Parts: sequence; C-alpha cells; structure tokens
Amino acid sequence: MSHNGKFHAIFATSSIPEAIEYYRMMKITMPELKTSCLFDPNIDNNGGAIYKEDGLVEIIEDYNKRYGQDFTIHTHARFKKDLSLRLAHKEQYKRIERTPDQQLDLLIVVDQMLTGFDSKWVNTLYMDKMLEYENIIQAFSRTNRLFGPDKPFGVIRYYRKPHTMEQNVLKAVKLYSGDRPIGLFVDRLARNLEKMNEVYGDIAELFTSAGVPDFEKLPQDRSVCAKFAKLFRALNDYMEAARVQGFTWNQSVYHCPDDAADETIDVEMLFDESAYLILAQRYKELSAEPSDPSDDGDAPYDLVGYLTEIDTGVIDSNYMNSRFDKYLKLLNQAGASGESIEQAKAELHKSFASLTQEEQKFANIFLHDIERGDATPEPGKTLRDYITEYQCRAKNDQIHRFAVVFGLDEEKLRNMMGLGLTKTNINEFGRLDELKKSVDKAKAKAYFEKKEGVKLIPPKVNQKVDSLLREFIVTGGFEV
Repeated sequence: MSHNGKFHAIFATSSIPEAIEYYRMMKITMPELKTSCLFDPNIDNNGGAIYKEDGLVEIIEDYNKRYGQDFTIHTHARFKKDLSLRLAHKEQYKRIERTPDQQLDLLIVVDQMLTGFDSKWVNTLYMDKMLEYENIIQAFSRTNRLFGPDKPFGVIRYYRKPHTMEQNVLKAVKLYSGDRPIGLFVDRLARNLEKMNEVYGDIAELFTSAGVPDFEKLPQDRSVCAKFAKLFRALNDYMEAARVQGFTWNQSVYHCPDDAADETIDVEMLFDESAYLILAQRYKELSAEPSDPSDDGDAPYDLVGYLTEIDTGVIDSNYMNSRFDKYLKLLNQAGASGESIEQAKAELHKSFASLTQEEQKFANIFLHDIERGDATPEPGKTLRDYITEYQCRAKNDQIHRFAVVFGLDEEKLRNMMGLGLTKTNINEFGRLDELKKSVDKAKAKAYFEKKEGVKLIPPKVNQKVDSLLREFIVTGGFEV
C-alpha cells in the first residue's frame, strides 16, 4: 500500500488498551515497520490508569530511541506536534522523504488525527472501530489528497463489523453527497485488472495492424504512435490504481470478491512484467522521435514525464541469452536442419524487442558477422556483452571519424564525450572553447560547403562548427 514506504497510514482503534495492545503486537510481529501510537494522555478511556501510563512511557521512549528525541509524558503535547509534523512532512520534516529511516510508516490512534489533520503523504486508513455519518466522512477525508501517479486515490480498510460499516458508509455518503455519490468510489481491483488486459490487447492489435511483431520497434505511422502513447498512459493509470489495491507482477491470476453477486471473480493477466517493460521502452523512444515540420515546433506526442523515466534496464536478459545459446548450438551442430536453425533465429529475434532500437541494430550486425564467419563467439560471453562491445567500437569509430573530418584534437573530444555533459554545462571551464580552437578551419569549411552546396563565410562556418560540436557531444555521437 505504501509504495515501498513512500506513503504512510493511520490505524484507528476503539480504545486505549486496544491501541497499546496493537502497538506491542506490531513491535513483535513487524519490527521493521516504523510505528507509533497517539491518544489523549489525560483521558482514561475504558482502560486502567497504570496500564495506560506504562503504555505511554513505552511508546514515547521507543519514539525517542528511534528518532533521537527526548520527550516525556509531561511534554506529550510536544511529542504529538513532532509526530504530526513528521507524518505530514512539514516544517523541519519538509524533506524527510529523502531520509526514509526518519519517516513514520504507521500511526495507531484513538480519537486523534481523524479530523483536521491533512496530508498528501497519508494514503491509507485502517479502522478497527465503528463510525457513523459525519465521523465517517471526516475520517475518510484523511486520505483524500491525491499526490501524483502513485496516489490516484486513498484507501480505506475497516475490520470491525464490515457489513454494518458498509451500510454506515452508504448512509453517510447518501446524506452528505445529496444522494449523488458520483466519483466517490473507485473501481475495484477486478475491474482495474480487466481494463489493463483490455488496453494491452488494444496496444497489441495496434502494433500487429502496423506490421510490427512482438513490439520490436515503433510503428512508422505517426498517428499510430500517437494512439500508442495515449493507450500506454491509460494502461499505467489502471495499473497504478491496481497496485494500490494489491496488484504485483509476481501474481498472474487474481481471485477477486464480487460483492454484488456474493462470489469470486477470477482474472488472469494477459501480459507479464517483461512485456510491460518492452512497451515502456517503446514509449521512451517516442521522446526521441523527430518533430513534424508542420507541427510548428511542438512536441510530436503528448508524453507524460514520469513514464519516460521507467527503468527498462531491469528487463530480464536471461531469456535472450538462452535463445542466443540455442541458436549458436544449432548453428555449429552437424546435421542441424536449416528449418530448425531459422526457427531458433526467429525466436532470438523475437527476444530483441526488449532492446533499444540502437541495441537491436548492433545485435543484428553481430549475428550477420557470425553467419559470415567474421565473428567467433567466446565461451562465457553473453549476447548483451557483444552488443555493448559493438556499440563501444562504433562509438569510438564515430569519434575518430569526427576528429579526422574536422581536424580537431581527438583526445580532448574523447575526454568531453566521457563526461556525460549537457547543454547547460558543456562549456564549463571553457572546455568547449578549447576544443573549438583545435578545429582545422579549412577542413570544416570544406565539410559544410560540400554538405550544403553553397559557399560559406568564416563566421558562418564557426557558427555551424559550434552547433554541430554541441549536438555531437550532448547526444553521444553520430555519423558524419
């Protein structure tokens, strides 16, 4: 529920003795969970005074030990303020998400924090108590501040007399929404999983109709790419909602309760994490697509920033390497039929979909080199090793050719290429200016005049050299 500890939860209980008991149980069964407890120290709420005081001392001392504080029962008001600020990421804890060990995962409460307290960092409310009408609305509102794609909605889980509580919730919503509860309840897990399957099917049909098998590259038609961008965003919307409700890549079949029919709905996922990451790789490649001149310089597709930052480097390469080994074995096996070799090659090509377009290019070059006898695979080296090797070799060739074409200092160029420079820092310490001084003006003039078919004056040549050098270094190189 917490997205790996990013968000926090409140657990509302019915009495102080119950809260203390829950706190002690969680210390034993879930010691890794950063838990604390809050209730009014002045009210003997159906619990013995000694039991309550012992519990308070234990809770505050645990808090002090974990967070380096010095609160006591007599400074409980300061303890409560520090705890609430920590939970809300406010004041001195404004950047606490950068130090997760200082965060609070779960706060157990008795008649506290369910009214007035408001934080986008709280996404779940657990309840082992009964509520009615305005108390329900106020308590449920503790989770209603949305926060980016990881918090599309708040989650409420109630455990005491759930059927009665469900009726209480419906009555409260009916009263306070004017009997128009539109948009208050989100789709359940089964519905979100079904929509994920449906959108994935639409994406698969889109690529297949465009003549692109196995999502191995982006379709050429820009309108098809635009449709893919829209569908992939929808897929992620449903997936983020499902994740909050319990979806993980480790499970392929879900048995979801159907409250209306009082039965269970079985939903089987039609795709796995590898397939999803391949789609994420294609989505990231949309950001590199050139703009259409008729678009007035606008971005070619409406892309969502966080989706272009999905780590696709975790795509499992074991399958690709196993297909590579199988292909090599058949290729070197005496008597292997041409049909079996071609089938193994087709399976290997299918696994290339997890690679970027540039990586696919070098993978195919390497395979052609093997088939021609120009490359001999070494024991222990994976296909990924060869792809990286070919990429580095090509990049070195690009740098060398660029240096030769413009007669510049190749060592300085290589040093700058290895720094991972950006548009903003490329000329820090005057390094770009120093590199430009090494350019052979005559060679540069000849290159641009041949390329553009017109005579150029020296200032114009200098401008073009500056622009091309910046682009070459920032993008990591290209053919000239």
